Amino acid sequence: MTAVAAAADALDRIGADGRAGIWIEVGERAEVLAAAALVDRRVAAGERLLLAGRTLAVKDNIDVAGFPTTAGCPAYAYRPDRSAAAVEALVAAGAVVVGKTNLDQFATGLVGTRSPYGVCPNAHWPGLISGGSSSGSAVAVASGLVDLALGTDTAGSGRVPAAANGIVGLKPTRGRLSTAGVVPACRSLDCVSVFAMSVAEARSAADLAAAGPVVGDPWRRRAPAGPPSQPGPVRIGVPRDVDLTFDGDTQGADRFADALGGLLSALDAPAVALVDLTPFLDLGRLLYEGSFVAERYEAVGRFVAEHPADVDPVVGPIIVAAGRQPGWAVFRDLTERERVVRATASVWDRIDALVVPSVPRIPTVAEVEADPIGVNAMLGTYTNFVNLLDLAAVTIPVGGDGSGPPPSLTLIGPAWSDARLAEIAATIA
Repeated sequence: MTAVAAAADALDRIGADGRAGIWIEVGERAEVLAAAALVDRRVAAGERLLLAGRTLAVKDNIDVAGFPTTAGCPAYAYRPDRSAAAVEALVAAGAVVVGKTNLDQFATGLVGTRSPYGVCPNAHWPGLISGGSSSGSAVAVASGLVDLALGTDTAGSGRVPAAANGIVGLKPTRGRLSTAGVVPACRSLDCVSVFAMSVAEARSAADLAAAGPVVGDPWRRRAPAGPPSQPGPVRIGVPRDVDLTFDGDTQGADRFADALGGLLSALDAPAVALVDLTPFLDLGRLLYEGSFVAERYEAVGRFVAEHPADVDPVVGPIIVAAGRQPGWAVFRDLTERERVVRATASVWDRIDALVVPSVPRIPTVAEVEADPIGVNAMLGTYTNFVNLLDLAAVTIPVGGDGSGPPPSLTLIGPAWSDARLAEIAATIA
């Protein structure tokens, strides 16, 4: 399919879908098709564009030239002079941006309901949340409206929406993809994430987005040189039963066991080890219950404090309260993080990937409305600790009968294990 045909098809699908809450702005048809025509001319001229014919949606806290960036708050909107580094890289590879997607305001939430642009609907299961904060990006891919989407991930926003909508969510090593041109949530933890229908496609997009040089991004990192990985059986870590919670879902343990069994069956004689999740889970709770949340105030706190009427009633108090964190608490929690890093370091000497449920369960929108803070915290159980510990992760759907979101697994590994995680996940997704 030519880029023009793919872009026209995406726009037609978006128009036919018509559901509110997925998009903040869809590109003007003439402008989108003009960008696609340029891709086709480049291909005709002999360029090898790996993403030619692929359509892209972008979370609206990531800059795209020609679109306003709102971060889910109309009063905050600005028009960037250029696209974010990750967007530029994918466009250079032939992807065509068709629009900006809805999100939990200022990327603060895992639910997909905290937006003045409306609750983002689940792609396939009405009444269930779409997950956040990258809700619109995940739904756009899961609904077949676009091929690829970019999101962001600080506490799990590139993984929870993937689980809720039955697709792949890839969260690279922190700093591997530049966050230049991204409205920050927590600068030291933020990652640009990728949504796709397959691990192979998500991996390809992430590799392309990570390839280009970026100037002026203090958090960008390059993989350290090291010896090539040695062949051998895949080593999988699984949580102890006592460490698992499914928040009252009586089928949760069986669903996780079946999904894990499917992954292990797809691998060639994997070695399996039990992992004590206690230190991981304890640290994860500090992301919002400790001082790390203060970084959200540094990012957008002054705007939020000065525009209370323009900010979501759940998001606003979280960010304002973050500004009252004492300085000493930050150093206390940094020390605790270092303690957990050292306490868990030996885990990665004996496993290639830690496999956990992506979320305890997928709640309903009504449950979130009744308890917005508690349900959000539950959704971050297996995601919050990942960026704090400088880990990489990929979320994959496994099986399912279509009656609800399929069981979802998240594979977690140490920094710069992105390729290894993708290889393992691709055996089943």
